Amino acid sequence: MSKLEELIQQYCPDGVEYVKLGDVAQVCRGVRVVKSQLSKLGYPVYQNCLTPMGYYDKTNCPQGTTFVICGGAAGNVGYTDVDCWAADDCEYIQCDNSKVINKYIYYCLVSNQHYLLSQVRKASIPRLSPSVIKDLVIPVPPLPVQEEIVKILDAFASYTAELEAELEARKKQYEYYRDNLLSFNKLNRGGQIEVEWKKLGDVADLLSGFPFDSTQFTKTGIKLMRGINIKRGQLCFNDTDDRFWNSVDGLEKYIINENDIVISMDGSLVGKSFGMVKKEDLPLLLVQRVARIRSSVVNINFIYHCITNWFPNYVDKKKTPGAIPHISMKDIANFMLPIPSETEQEKIVSLLDRFDTITNDLTSGLPAEIEKRRQQYEYYRDKLLTFKRKES
Repeated sequence: MSKLEELIQQYCPDGVEYVKLGDVAQVCRGVRVVKSQLSKLGYPVYQNCLTPMGYYDKTNCPQGTTFVICGGAAGNVGYTDVDCWAADDCEYIQCDNSKVINKYIYYCLVSNQHYLLSQVRKASIPRLSPSVIKDLVIPVPPLPVQEEIVKILDAFASYTAELEAELEARKKQYEYYRDNLLSFNKLNRGGQIEVEWKKLGDVADLLSGFPFDSTQFTKTGIKLMRGINIKRGQLCFNDTDDRFWNSVDGLEKYIINENDIVISMDGSLVGKSFGMVKKEDLPLLLVQRVARIRSSVVNINFIYHCITNWFPNYVDKKKTPGAIPHISMKDIANFMLPIPSETEQEKIVSLLDRFDTITNDLTSGLPAEIEKRRQQYEYYRDKLLTFKRKES
């Protein structure tokens, strides 16, 4: 029997009372501050998101306070490890410590995150009524049980945070080696490497997609490779964004192959929205305003690492201004690449691919491990916060 089970058997063998949050804690509205009152020093100020909007010289929330955003990113739950200031779109929780622990309240609210988000009123500025928080029904076991639950969930959260910190360190390490390898510094490799700079259009086959008629999209068939499916280094397919075409007849030119690079040519993230096609993404047809890159002359993975390294900054200088910036095929073709020998390309790709797998691969490496731990944490959190109800 685990320690938690022993505590439950000792303190609440007949079940636990479920009560409204407002009956065991005060839900307090924050106090407005304006930008002119903020500075770079002082106490963090939480307003309409979980990131501080600035710093203030006063505090109204002590360290260890749970809060809920009620305007903007409404429904999101936060917890502060330092004294802070809650502004007027932030409701903070003051607990009766003889009945409930604040960190326990935090985990109860996070466990009910989907419910809180479902109660947000959709408007120009999304809003969550404080009454939703006050009326939320939660289990309130005896304090020793609460303390043990918090201890267990804190351990899960701490391990996940350690993995995320390691991932961030790996990303910086990857970027360091990528920048140095692709600038062809020595890096203890025995001397300067000779390279020839060439335009992407001179070493790769570039193609822009076909102008499919959106009124003819189908619910099944050949999936279309659209700009909306291209995120930062990832191709994202889902029921909301996916569109299909009934056949490839007459469109053979636009069939996408495994290891093709695709680039979205429009949107607020133009220059950052690119990815490499995997076997499991196929079959796909290329849609207009998406560029396809294919090469038999240069290692395609080497091209991809060059795009990852330099393309965003290049596009920032070339893209058109306006609400929907875009880049032309001509500008993509004129993107310059350093081309070392085939052997050197393979060496660079081998090293950078290993780093890339560790830092970005969603099926292996650290991102997969973090996702696994998050799922495990959510499972145990919900399980630990579910009790037999005590009969009246």
